[in-house]
Amino acid sequence: MVEKLRFRDPDLAKRVAEKIHKIAPKEGTVKICHVCGTHEWTITHYGIRSLLPENIEVIAGPGCPVCIVPASEIDETVQLALKGVAITCFGDVLRVPGSKMSPLDAKAEGADVRVVYSVADAVKMAEKEPEKDFAFFAVGFETTAPSTAVEIINKPPENLSFLVSHRVIPPAMKLLVEMKDLSLNGFIAPGHVSTIIGLKPYELFPKHYKMPVVVAGFEPIDVLFGVYMILKQLSENKPQLENEYVRAVHWEGNTRAQEIMQKVFGTVDGNWRGLGTIPFSKLELNEDFTSYDAHLKHDVKVEKGVDIQKGCRCHLIVIGKIRPTECPLFMKACTPHKPVGACMVSTEGTCRIWAKTQTC
Repeated sequence: MVEKLRFRDPDLAKRVAEKIHKIAPKEGTVKICHVCGTHEWTITHYGIRSLLPENIEVIAGPGCPVCIVPASEIDETVQLALKGVAITCFGDVLRVPGSKMSPLDAKAEGADVRVVYSVADAVKMAEKEPEKDFAFFAVGFETTAPSTAVEIINKPPENLSFLVSHRVIPPAMKLLVEMKDLSLNGFIAPGHVSTIIGLKPYELFPKHYKMPVVVAGFEPIDVLFGVYMILKQLSENKPQLENEYVRAVHWEGNTRAQEIMQKVFGTVDGNWRGLGTIPFSKLELNEDFTSYDAHLKHDVKVEKGVDIQKGCRCHLIVIGKIRPTECPLFMKACTPHKPVGACMVSTEGTCRIWAKTQTC
């Protein structure tokens, strides 16, 4: 608790902000992108942007794992549910829109859709009801993928299969840095993901793209220090990879978790809602574990889904090209109680975070 309070110390925040103002360039705009929903919550909740110079922009990238699940994979879940398979998923996936229906809509039509707090809950449900088919909708980045892999390695009951929708972050960062009209100057890399994958996957950004990268924690001071460290690199013209979150992130990451993921999953091209197909960005079950693949077991396949609903600007918000308030549906047709776009559904979605901050 003492450490947490220290990282929320208003006086310390003020001093770091003063250092940021001193080192920030007087002309031009510096655009820093973070790739984590929790970072966006901290930045918005604590008013971090109001402490920065006007020419320092911190934009939200595709760091919400629920927001980037393409409609086609929601459609697969709905299709499976309507076939009579009991779908288990995290609560923030429940209302994510597919092309026509969300999992919650399928539940309203009588499908068996259940909220779980972990993949272990899904395993227990399948064990208790051996006569019924279950499927776990596995959503998340490298942070949650190891827990899915562990349960699969442990040979769950035969009546449980998996719809794997895990994505990996570095390929999405590569896509962002190569977007010429986005003009990024630095990355704040996600702390949670980095505890698993370590620092090495980010090396290519300073080496090949001359892009500063700082792995940061989730307290206000963490984020402010992350911004300062990037500005310092830019002022010295020395782009590099730095770790602000030293209390939790190490160079090698969690090697045991990495080994388990590599045993269970391979990496393939994957579609991200609003971003299209990103090479080598999706996890897929390796050959030894395809018996747990719900697509194969239940003959589920959706060729193409409708990712963006009419009027929705989630595809621009998820890469930081516009703010939520610039979407014509924000807090009008699209609200936390009745979301139109995926960015308004999850507690890590940029629109949901901005909406909750406005209404607090």
